[in-house]
Amino acid sequence: MKTGASTILLIDDVAENLEILSELLSAEHQVLAATSGLEGLRVANGQPKPDLILLDIMMPSMDGYAVLAALRGDPATRDIPVIFLTALADSVAEEHGLFLGAADYIAKPINAAVALARVRVQLEAKQAREWMSNQNAVLEAEVARRMAENDLTQKVSIRALAHLAEARDPETGNHILRTQEYVRRMAVGLRHHPRFAATLSDQYIELLARSAPLHDIGKVGIPDHILLKPGKLTSEEWSIMRTHAKLGSDAIEKAELDIETPLPFLSAAKEIAHWHHEKWDGSGYPDGLMGDQIPISARLMAMADVFDALISVRVYKSAMSHDEARAIIAEGRGKHFDPDVTDAFLDGFSDFVSIAAQYSDAV
Repeated sequence: MKTGASTILLIDDVAENLEILSELLSAEHQVLAATSGLEGLRVANGQPKPDLILLDIMMPSMDGYAVLAALRGDPATRDIPVIFLTALADSVAEEHGLFLGAADYIAKPINAAVALARVRVQLEAKQAREWMSNQNAVLEAEVARRMAENDLTQKVSIRALAHLAEARDPETGNHILRTQEYVRRMAVGLRHHPRFAATLSDQYIELLARSAPLHDIGKVGIPDHILLKPGKLTSEEWSIMRTHAKLGSDAIEKAELDIETPLPFLSAAKEIAHWHHEKWDGSGYPDGLMGDQIPISARLMAMADVFDALISVRVYKSAMSHDEARAIIAEGRGKHFDPDVTDAFLDGFSDFVSIAAQYSDAV
């Protein structure tokens, strides 16, 4: 076999035609030959795989049209260019062959210069397609690599910012990991609910889970003597503590202003940070929103945050049992929490207990 030579398969039931074409092409190419359509299909699926097929139309048993249809129907051979060999001077037959996927025609009797030129054109076109395909594959791989790298950078940056906030209050430990998974689990449980199906797509659920760790980012602006106070806060201290919600959303909003293209996860993070202390009955803060005025992202985060706070040790309290926390949340249905979100939480309660155990501060 000639190094770097293309492989051409000749399919013709007339031995004389095979001999003529083989002699014409073998100086520059490796030539394979088959004397029937079935044999040609077998050779086309073998090794070496042809780079080009010259196919006679008028053959017994299985004509060239049937062979071409079989080639195009097989993923292993569908991309091999085919030139029809024909003595037909019928434009309808030519159109039919081109419709089936033939690349070109060579008329019989064979004109050597024309045949070589058309073979060369088809081989060069195939090489160009393969080069483009390889370039596209390389480009797609690079795009995928960069997207994965950007995605990882984004996740790490979010986690770093969240840990920065949690570092101010070391007793909260794995709080951000637990609440992130609580939010994801509730969203998945509600995605087919009539009230939430239009919002809770798989993509939006991923945005929520990614944004959830930033819910308390505003705590970096709360003084230590208030944030870490072991006892009950005074009314003045409580007013300052409540500002962490707006401090967090303001910080995220400023970050949004620094980029040209809005990022959906930052919008979700801003909602969560700003409104995760709102209550269904309107008694929450900072804006006293009520019911569906509160974004679903913040309603889910409110449930996750409260449950985790109840079952966790804080500087100002001991941890409650899971059952005690469950009872408090059930009592808050329609008051603190969206009733349907509460039902989803209670229905999947064992999953939330498992999440708490998986990311417990002792692990």
